[in-house]
Amino acid sequence: MTDPIADMLTRIRNAQLTRKNEVCMPYSNLKFELAKILEKEGYISSVKKRKERESVRKNIIVTLKRDEDGTGAIKHIARVSKPGQRIYVKSTEIQKVLQGLGIAVISTSQGLMTSYGAKARKLGGEIICNVW
Repeated sequence: MTDPIADMLTRIRNAQLTRKNEVCMPYSNLKFELAKILEKEGYISSVKKRKERESVRKNIIVTLKRDEDGTGAIKHIARVSKPGQRIYVKSTEIQKVLQGLGIAVISTSQGLMTSYGAKARKLGGEIICNVW
C-alpha cells in the first residue's frame, strides 16, 4: 500500500456509504491522531486502539457518527496532499473549507491540527485532507 492515509479515508467513506457503525483499520500514529481530530471536531463518535490477542498488530476502531435522519455526519472526506504531489501552504495561504463549514487537517511542525488551529498559531504545513 503506497498511501495509508488515503486507505483510511476510503475505509471511513465506504463504511458510511454502507451504513456500518464501526470500521477497523491498521494502526499508525498519524492515522490515530487524524482520527482523534475527527472525533474532536464531531465527525466521528469515538476512536480506540485495539491490539489483537495472537499477533503484535494493533488496530484502530472508529465508531461513525450519524445524523438524526440516519445519514453519516461526514458528507465529504478527501485526500489533498498525495505521495506523488505534496501540497504545502503557508499560514497566510490557508483557505477556508466550504466557506468555513468544513475543516482541513494540516501536518505542521507541532503535529496534526485543523486549519483553524494552524492559522491561529501562524503555522504552515502539508494539507492532509478536507472534511465537511
